Amino acid sequence: MQLSVSGHHIEVTAALRAYVDKKLTRTVRHFGEVIDAHFVLTVDKLQHIAEATLHVSGDTIHAVASEADMYAAIDALADKLERRVRKHKEKLTDHHADQAQKNARL
Repeated sequence: MQLSVSGHHIEVTAALRAYVDKKLTRTVRHFGEVIDAHFVLTVDKLQHIAEATLHVSGDTIHAVASEADMYAAIDALADKLERRVRKHKEKLTDHHADQAQKNARL
């Protein structure tokens, strides 16, 4: 998996990059098919905005979070990404297969 972190009006330090990587590993643990991830960290006056685009097999997942602190924004973004990845994973699962097997036995 390839990870890129860029910043607008903010210098991306090693600590921020490590924090983003730590939060992303939690998401990848649930869904290991992440091809690449692109994070953009932005500062607009008093708002810190974290934005992520994950390319997974067959789809692209995008999320944005805004908070007063950059680390809080990254935390909120990680929560959103985890929910969206879990939802994407459930869509890939064929929930009708069990019903078809039950009907075939009858």
